[in-house]
Amino acid sequence: MGRIFEVRKATMFARWDRMAKQFTRIGKEIVIAVKAGGPEPATNPALRRCYQNARSVGMPKDRVEAAIKRAMGKDTANYEEILYEGYAPHGVALLVETATDNHVRTVANVKSHFNKGGGALGNSGSVSFQFKKMGVFKLKPEGLNVDDLELELIDHGLDELGESTNENDESVLVLRCAFTDFGSLQKALEEKGITPISAELEWIPTTTVPVTDAQAEDVSKLIERLEQDEDVNKVFHNMG
Repeated sequence: MGRIFEVRKATMFARWDRMAKQFTRIGKEIVIAVKAGGPEPATNPALRRCYQNARSVGMPKDRVEAAIKRAMGKDTANYEEILYEGYAPHGVALLVETATDNHVRTVANVKSHFNKGGGALGNSGSVSFQFKKMGVFKLKPEGLNVDDLELELIDHGLDELGESTNENDESVLVLRCAFTDFGSLQKALEEKGITPISAELEWIPTTTVPVTDAQAEDVSKLIERLEQDEDVNKVFHNMG
């Protein structure tokens, strides 16, 4: 087991009204999950993932339930998930995940953010080949035999297990699997009675771009600008 470097380390970037942004993101994910797989977590793995992530950011249960009810309404907006690709200053690749009910507005805003931040929005496929989409589970290490857990989960798609820290500098275990194995690993954890702190689908870079502190600050400003957009859910980079 090694130490996992996380390219979306939240402590690297200032966030505007962090909690409200997270609640909005998860609310959209709930709508998408319910419309695709129904309102019952027992039969909807994507919705179970939303529940886990809601707990991880302290989203009240009544807000989660309200989001599910809204998703079942006829007048609820249909969100489309769109991935934008581009480059930040200094050759750093960015992937921008969005959930929008107006793609014309979103692409115009994302392009404007890139331009004002010294970057450039690219075409589909121009950046994503430098990343691989993976399932990422974070667990509390207390009470877990890490070596045994690793051996037991390999047959369920576990690709990598390592240590990291959260925003409060607390130790967490990070499990990664291929995108296609997300459901299998999620089910295996559930059967073992392990509730993840969070369960996400993330873009992990296959190579990284080394940057100086000053260059990282330039990139961080663009990422912060993008993350402040109401249609943007997550931003991934390949800074080394």
